[in-house]
Amino acid sequence: MQSYIHSIETAVPETALSQDYIRQFMKDHVAKSRLALRTIQRIYAHSAIDQRHSALHELGQPPRDGIFFDAAKQQIRNPPTGDRNGRYQTETIKLLSELPARAIRAANYQPGDVTHIVTASCTGFFAPGPDWHIIRALDLPPTVQAYHLGYMGCYAAFPAMRLARHICASQPEAVVLIVCHELCTLHLQFTDDPDALLAASIFADGVAAAIVTAQPPAPDRAALSLDALHTTRTPEGERDMAWTIGNTGFDMILTPKIPRLIRKYISDALLPYTSSDLSMDAIKYWAVHPGGRAILDAVQAAQELPDAVLAPSRQTLREYGNMSSATIWFVLRNIMQQQGERDAPILAMAFGPGLTIESVLLHSIPAKTSGAPHALATASS
Repeated sequence: MQSYIHSIETAVPETALSQDYIRQFMKDHVAKSRLALRTIQRIYAHSAIDQRHSALHELGQPPRDGIFFDAAKQQIRNPPTGDRNGRYQTETIKLLSELPARAIRAANYQPGDVTHIVTASCTGFFAPGPDWHIIRALDLPPTVQAYHLGYMGCYAAFPAMRLARHICASQPEAVVLIVCHELCTLHLQFTDDPDALLAASIFADGVAAAIVTAQPPAPDRAALSLDALHTTRTPEGERDMAWTIGNTGFDMILTPKIPRLIRKYISDALLPYTSSDLSMDAIKYWAVHPGGRAILDAVQAAQELPDAVLAPSRQTLREYGNMSSATIWFVLRNIMQQQGERDAPILAMAFGPGLTIESVLLHSIPAKTSGAPHALATASS
């Protein structure tokens, strides 16, 4: 049975940080050597990011006192994991206070129509979790089923789509609310370590919500059809993208080998699509998770793609940075806002620990209107 994404809504923390400002902040407060200064200059200059949003409000311009900054001493603080997770809980609840309701309205449903909630996050934990707070905020029936996908990283939106699709196949009347909520900057390590400096230059915070059902969209409403999802894992890369829980946040490992591994194995990941009747040349958009500029460059080079098909991914990277599992929804929202031919194919993919490659084939179904292009989903800052 076919399933459809009827709406995508997004939100970001109120603190917006320009890349130029953060680069200077890192130089002033983190760099302890000439090598670190050169590294910061280089990675920020090549990040292809203009702005990011963060729950680290005390690092705004100008920085103020908080768990991450000592205003009296003008020094970075390195808070313990518990303090970081406390910020995760309060900021997540705040960011999700209105977002699910917006997604439900945009899909032309009522809160009482929701039968299932699927949440995904890898940047914090608390219980009762976000699903409980969503149920309370929307006054949903206590019978709503809730599932959480945790600690998967940037690709978690894809298992969430797969689970929603399975639910809709077994229960055709189901209305599934997917919520991906990531506060990556809470785990930044402000040290001279090259991996830490790289992470500080790309990661950001954001949340997204989507509605999936088996009901076809009304003619006047845009949607995306979920056609096929595939998973593959590379035979190497286990030590190149990974993380664990440390005493001062989550310790991330992101080595420079990742783009090379993606370029080496992406053809294997695409075999389920290339072996079908679908031509890669027919894909209108490649909604690639913008984990960083090098990730997008690797995919584009390996598949010899024109610039236009990756434009939504590069725009998302430029305006928001890498928000882990929430990011792909920002890319897909961008695509849904664009009027185009009916049933235009879209190939979305993301990469995570392992190295794991998740992908989904979708088709865009634009609204039939006689006036201006229909913009179903909007971002909120």
